[in-house]
Amino acid sequence: MYQQVLDPVSDSLGLTTLFAVLPLLTLFVLLGVVRTKAYVAGLAALAVAIVVAIAVYGMPVGQAALSATEGAVFGFFPILWIVINAIWIYNMTVATGHFAVLRRAFGQISADKRIQAVIVAFSFGALIEGLAGFGTPVAITAVMLIALGFSPLKAAMLALIGNTAPVAFGSIATPIITLADLTDLPKEDLGAMVGRQTPLLALVVPLILIAVVDGRRGLREAWMPALVAGVAFALGQFIASNFISVELTDIIGSLLSVGVLILFLRVWRPAQPLLEDPDAEPRAGLGGRPAIAGAAAYDARLEAENARRNRDGGDSPKEVVEAFAPYIIIIAVFALAQIEPFKGWLAAPTQQFDWPGMDIRNSAGEPVSSQTFNFNWLAAPGTLALICGLLTGIVLRLSPARMLKAYGDTLRQLAPAIATVMAVLSLAYVMNQSGQTLTIGTWAAGAGDLFAFLSPIIGWLGVAVTGSDTSSNALFGTLQVQAARESGLSEILLAASNSSGGVLGKMISPQNLAIGAAAVGMSGREGDILRKVLGWSLVLLLFMCALVFLQSTDVLGWMVP
Repeated sequence: MYQQVLDPVSDSLGLTTLFAVLPLLTLFVLLGVVRTKAYVAGLAALAVAIVVAIAVYGMPVGQAALSATEGAVFGFFPILWIVINAIWIYNMTVATGHFAVLRRAFGQISADKRIQAVIVAFSFGALIEGLAGFGTPVAITAVMLIALGFSPLKAAMLALIGNTAPVAFGSIATPIITLADLTDLPKEDLGAMVGRQTPLLALVVPLILIAVVDGRRGLREAWMPALVAGVAFALGQFIASNFISVELTDIIGSLLSVGVLILFLRVWRPAQPLLEDPDAEPRAGLGGRPAIAGAAAYDARLEAENARRNRDGGDSPKEVVEAFAPYIIIIAVFALAQIEPFKGWLAAPTQQFDWPGMDIRNSAGEPVSSQTFNFNWLAAPGTLALICGLLTGIVLRLSPARMLKAYGDTLRQLAPAIATVMAVLSLAYVMNQSGQTLTIGTWAAGAGDLFAFLSPIIGWLGVAVTGSDTSSNALFGTLQVQAARESGLSEILLAASNSSGGVLGKMISPQNLAIGAAAVGMSGREGDILRKVLGWSLVLLLFMCALVFLQSTDVLGWMVP
């Protein structure tokens, strides 16, 4: 048995924190400075975390190893399970040519690359986040963007930055539900509070996407559609989370955003549309690009087919419906899974069990909840995505052999991302169960009233390490509530700020970086993407810190339910 001690170094929380942050420093230095491959950085940081757990915290070797194995398995199921099946669906649409039809359909909404970035990375990505979460929107929107003609690096950047404001309500509000379960705070109040924070991010994120695509010129020429999309999503997110349904928040916000933007584009057109990504490589001779979507974006035969289709009047209504069919199926299946009796049927086979051989207690002597593994194999989003994939294959008339081949191709293509995610989740579990993560959080909680400013940073750190707002809430939700009690701040505010701050760590998490890099054929160059998005993550985090601090004072205290 191992019992957590949060200050084993001279009984000092500050000194212990210096050791607790070493795995995180190792991870980000190797990724952002040394530029090693993400799975190498993850494994190195894991090794450091195990050494710190054993040598500094006194964790038994066996318990440290078991923590790592549980994290690796959790990384594969449920996280990678949904990513693999989501990319499989995409690969089947590419194999049948329907993704090219989808690309042309999105292109017909607007030929302007700046507006396409907002529609795909922000509005459509929010819909996928609301339904599936766990990295799926990054995988899907990144390949859609590169298929629309964006450079691989820019496609990954846009997908990661766009995957921010919706994250707190992702996967049918799983992060909020998890936070409510762990803190015993009302789900409705937590959702309402987050719905009074993240909509303000939604106002800014589309403008950032425009700036990433076309800099200051883009902001001058295309700020109106970005603002329309952001305002529509923000209103939908606020209204849904406060008055309708926490679970449906992202779905309502994203559909409202897409609908309003399409209507707006009927009466407004950019004076000088941006028809090509300035950073895109020349298309000639690049038909053999080995990225997932490289062929869809750069294949000369596809371009010839696009030109022929345009001359002949475009794709038929049947082809367009089939191209959208996978996403219609996803919406239908995930929506049905949330209502009775389907929800009960899916949850019935779920099994919970303590990880074999593990016996870890918190500082109060109680078993830590993370050593209980929840094997919801039928209700898991990944299993629902697998069902969606099978239905997609039937609708697109693929033979079982072609569906199986597409699945094998998906596994081979995602191999580096699989290794990275499993390594990073092993790291997260070792840090969490040894007490390293709690040491860092508890040390930060000692800031008193200033903790309201620091509170989002803890959530950001949790997501940056685990890649999941749900996991971050599981790690730090209770800590935020305890800190609020000690400092006299609102428990609802600080618990919600953990989730709202966490969404800004999504774009720099090694898990998401690996998924985004794999999706655009840049596996091994996750550090390049990290350097491009880190600044935006920090700027938005500072904004959220200031917002939460003001909400803890009389200035914006009226926003707290």
